[in-house]
Amino acid sequence: MVLALFLRTFTVQAFKIPSGSMEPNLLVGDHLLVNKFVFAAGSSGSHPLLPMKAIQRRDILVFKHPKDPERDLVKRIIGLPGETLELRQKRVFINGTALDEPYAHVMADPPATPDSVDPRVTYGPVTVPPGQYFAMGDNRDNSEDSRYWGFLPRENIKGKPVVIYWSFDDAGTLGTRWARLLHQVR
Repeated sequence: MVLALFLRTFTVQAFKIPSGSMEPNLLVGDHLLVNKFVFAAGSSGSHPLLPMKAIQRRDILVFKHPKDPERDLVKRIIGLPGETLELRQKRVFINGTALDEPYAHVMADPPATPDSVDPRVTYGPVTVPPGQYFAMGDNRDNSEDSRYWGFLPRENIKGKPVVIYWSFDDAGTLGTRWARLLHQVR
């Protein structure tokens, strides 16, 4: 029991995808194993004996919601500390250069409203502060992410999803999605 508690606390944790914010890459009902050791909270990655690595753009991470720490979210890291990020017509620009995002899913633009700015279409420019990140869902039109709740503090990051160990259609029409089992998260 102590070993199981240690493993869950420091190394691996199961996580279920609750919403469609990462579709089509991660589906509602996907069950993931999350490596909590690779981005251990509070670590700088500088200890020579621990295999921790730096957080990179395009990493998918599980983290505590910045405004509601009791909720876990899963999103993709888009902006790194010190970078200037901007959305123009739903395209992400980092330091003025368009980001190639083959994983992003975007629907047609909503009708323009002259009195408001839709953060799904236009956002920023903002500079990511030190020790923080800008995270976005792959399903850009259906994701509550950094555009709405701000930057992601480093200390909120729990880990990196590694594999889908089970996938179940929560609507009940398909049951187990056998083709997704043991699918690596990218």
